Amino acid sequence: MGGPGDPPEGAPEGGPGGGEDEYRSVVFDESFVRAARLQEFSAQERMADHAPAVRRLPPMRRGLSRQALILVLLIALAFGTAIYMGVRHPYESPAAIRDAESYPFRTTVVPLAPQGKVPGGADPESLYEHSPAAQFRIGAAGITLPGARDTSHFSEIQVRSALDTVKEYLVRSSLYPEVLTGGETRPVRVLLPADQHLQFDESLNHPAADGRHAVTGWLIRFDSESVELADPRIRVQGTLKATENDATLLEITADHTFVYALRPVGAGAEAEASLFTVRRELRFRFDQNDVRLHQAQLVTSYVQAGPLSCGDNVAELLSPLLAGQTAKTGGPAGTDPFATGRATALCGTLAAGAEPKS
Repeated sequence: MGGPGDPPEGAPEGGPGGGEDEYRSVVFDESFVRAARLQEFSAQERMADHAPAVRRLPPMRRGLSRQALILVLLIALAFGTAIYMGVRHPYESPAAIRDAESYPFRTTVVPLAPQGKVPGGADPESLYEHSPAAQFRIGAAGITLPGARDTSHFSEIQVRSALDTVKEYLVRSSLYPEVLTGGETRPVRVLLPADQHLQFDESLNHPAADGRHAVTGWLIRFDSESVELADPRIRVQGTLKATENDATLLEITADHTFVYALRPVGAGAEAEASLFTVRRELRFRFDQNDVRLHQAQLVTSYVQAGPLSCGDNVAELLSPLLAGQTAKTGGPAGTDPFATGRATALCGTLAAGAEPKS
């Protein structure tokens, strides 16, 4: 029996309230209609000749296009790669890998006082010929490299690279005129690993004879207000030796003697020249990163230099005694055995055989 108001035979099939209610759950809201690809023309539009009953609508653009989406993804990928390389950059500070305090640089500089007047002569070449440096080679040619052999953890190429770096350090710190008398430091600094830059800079800004902050332990620097090179052809002789310290460290020991011809600054070529001798015993350590970046980690420096006066401050620069001069009276500066953290003041006597013969 039908409901109230329904025909006696019930609601017609397919009508409201009919038995077939399969489309009742479908809701055709406004967004659904707008999204339809087909749209029926109005009655007025269909009156036109041959007008189709429906028209196809262009697809709606939702969000970014495919090309724009790809571009955004590429930018995000590039940005992420830049961040990753910033974190894993091969030139990051080695301090993150190696603690600088594990291998602090130690230095000792010993002035050598002459026993009498410093011998001199008008011709620097003649002075060299009558000195123990007569057979020394000139400049970088005197820093000869030994045959490179592989070790347990370093290849022959790596050992050769480390030896080349040490030679370059010796050339820049002992032979460059701009370093010797010009006050330049960058040629030396760039060869040191980043975790030694702070100690190097502290030595330059606040030199001290404390065993760690002597400028003359890092490089050779003369008092440019009193002396100049009389001959740029510096004589050099020495040795290099490479050994493996442990599985991660390659050690190179350099032992060289440098002989300089000096004269008073501004005196001219007619002024007498004299010889000044510096022996440098340097020890370097290389890890795999140092070898790859061509950096030399300086561990110890033992320097003997003369003729000098024992009372001079040799931590900041060297003030050589020139031809005809004698050492100041008195020994080295006093040493307090109760003071901690300071190196003992040292001084030696320059042997007569180390000076040129007249």
